[in-house]
Amino acid sequence: MARRFRGESTHKVDAKGRVSIPAAFRRVLEEGDPDWTDGLFPNLVLVYGGKSRDFVEGYTMDSMEEVDEKIAQLPRGSKQRRMLEHMFSGQSQQIQIDPTGRLVLTQKIRDKIGISNEAFFIAAGDTFQIWEPSAYDAHATRMDEWFDEDEDDFDPLALLDMASTGE
Repeated sequence: MARRFRGESTHKVDAKGRVSIPAAFRRVLEEGDPDWTDGLFPNLVLVYGGKSRDFVEGYTMDSMEEVDEKIAQLPRGSKQRRMLEHMFSGQSQQIQIDPTGRLVLTQKIRDKIGISNEAFFIAAGDTFQIWEPSAYDAHATRMDEWFDEDEDDFDPLALLDMASTGE
């Protein structure tokens, strides 16, 4: 089983859109890039598509390959396949981490999610997300409110039981 992303952190974004990737995330990206070897810099895919998304999602090369394979299983020409191809192929970019552990967020991406001088990184299992910090704070508040709808003694691990039964 591949390593998963873990943790969260905020990083400065310079005028050219360069931002450091959390060091622990870099190890996962290295492991998830079949072309990476010691001395090289890992590749990843940033998906910025989806007008309702307030974040950019980072995929290892292996994770993106898995998504591409699932999309390819959909009927050619179907609405679902076209929508997913548009988002995951067209509204994405493959990039390489630079020698100092940074990636470049293009102006288009920064404008889309409202990033100016800071970016918030948060792990999401086999992907990670990059948010404008105050947008993430608003999202986190909505998540807290969602959890508050349950009983006081609600254990989020109970949701895993639902995953195994398909509910």
